[in-house]
Amino acid sequence: MSDVFSRNIILWGEDFQKSLSQKCVLVAGLGGVGGYALEAIARAGVGKFKIIDFDTVEESNINRQIIALNSTIGKQKTSLFEARLKDINPEIQIQKFNQFYTKDLNDEVFDGVDYVVDAIDTMRYKVDLLESSIQKNVPVVSAFGAGNRIDPTKLRIVDISEIEKTNDAFSKNILYQLKRRNIEKGITAVISDETPIKPKEKTVGELPDGSAKIRVGSCVFVPAVMGYYMAYFLLRNINKH
Repeated sequence: MSDVFSRNIILWGEDFQKSLSQKCVLVAGLGGVGGYALEAIARAGVGKFKIIDFDTVEESNINRQIIALNSTIGKQKTSLFEARLKDINPEIQIQKFNQFYTKDLNDEVFDGVDYVVDAIDTMRYKVDLLESSIQKNVPVVSAFGAGNRIDPTKLRIVDISEIEKTNDAFSKNILYQLKRRNIEKGITAVISDETPIKPKEKTVGELPDGSAKIRVGSCVFVPAVMGYYMAYFLLRNINKH
């Protein structure tokens, strides 16, 4: 086995390292949270990925997204990650979806997938992905509310059934929409107990489908650590199986 993963093997052994190379992980959303999760999972040695993101790098991404540099502005995030991950592990297998996730993609995106990392920040697509993961019995870990926060020590990993209250409107809406679909447990979430910071100003952007999207404040600390929490949980869960 390549020396790339020799330090991993010291921690968890060669058999587990080999098993990681056969696992396939779907990562939906390659922004501040999803990008860090994706790279951490790849550096752990997972060998197969399906990645979904419609977006290209913008200058405003540089403060927090691992793939965002002045040299990558305007480039497709999925293509940038494909090249980056293959530079980490040339044997890695990647299937790209340069678009929004929708249920129309389910047959293709879930085929052969062992785990799902949900870092989508658009409500309706996020809830659809979580519902599909439950329906297809694929373990999923989901990012709940990284925006307007700066304290990564307030993050924790829970099942959604353990979330008794949250001070985050986005997370409340996710839970409400899932409950309407009779889903109240079985989804692991990384959430923050930090009270969201009130934005100094509110701006609204537009998604490719024409819908509005409120831009939230975000710096590197919380998205990066949330992504690492998701990667850690996924690896821990794989190890149990």
